[in-house]
Amino acid sequence: MESREQFIRVIVAVSQTIFRAWLRKVFAAEDELRVVGHAETLPQAISAAKKFPAEILIFEAALAARPLEAVQEIMRTAPGLRLLVVTEAPEQELTLALFARGAHAIVSRQTDARLFVECVRTLRRGQPWLEPHAVKWVLEAFRTQNIRPHRVGTRAELTPKEALIVSCVTQGMKNKEIAVRIGTTEQVVKNYLRKIYDKLGVGDRLELALYCLNNRAALDSSSRTEPAALPASGETLSGNQIESANTGKTAPPRTLDTPHG
Repeated sequence: MESREQFIRVIVAVSQTIFRAWLRKVFAAEDELRVVGHAETLPQAISAAKKFPAEILIFEAALAARPLEAVQEIMRTAPGLRLLVVTEAPEQELTLALFARGAHAIVSRQTDARLFVECVRTLRRGQPWLEPHAVKWVLEAFRTQNIRPHRVGTRAELTPKEALIVSCVTQGMKNKEIAVRIGTTEQVVKNYLRKIYDKLGVGDRLELALYCLNNRAALDSSSRTEPAALPASGETLSGNQIESANTGKTAPPRTLDTPHG
């Protein structure tokens, strides 16, 4: 008999009855998948994220008038959840914006059952998941700087310690690892990161990595610290760097996983 820990526990936050029933049917056919909660509105989705122990939240973008803000609110509420956002149809601008705000996977409702299940399993392994066309959009956006984060002012001056923390973030180090590196606590690192985000006009680790990718001058300060492994302007972030920037977790070197048809 399988233990509870072997199950992939999923919360389904979907407004349309037919689509919700289809997802239940798809997951019921998979032994290791368990739907532990349902939601039909954004408030219900936030409540379910707090209430039910789960690894993955499937969130329909149509549940919110402002899906980008909804995604950020859900992730603040339950930072341990992997967030799979379902869009009505493939949409480049929305996909890039959702990914930049921390969504772990973006799929359209046209995705077939097999790929939906593969997406959930991939998220459980701690890897991001995008449909092939979305991978192309993300990589092209990095190359052409279409999703460059906005910043305050023309030049931001970081203190030596802030520059060192930025360097650690771009290497995919977690807050705990950064704290050990600079000889402080995780809470102090979080406080520094908030100040750095404010100075550079970014909202999270992914935007910070994008800022550094597109404008190395952001790291200029009196510090002589050089951000190791930071891609030069014009280079493309690998899937490993994208995930590390987005989650703050160190992952083994690899390319961005894509589903195979």
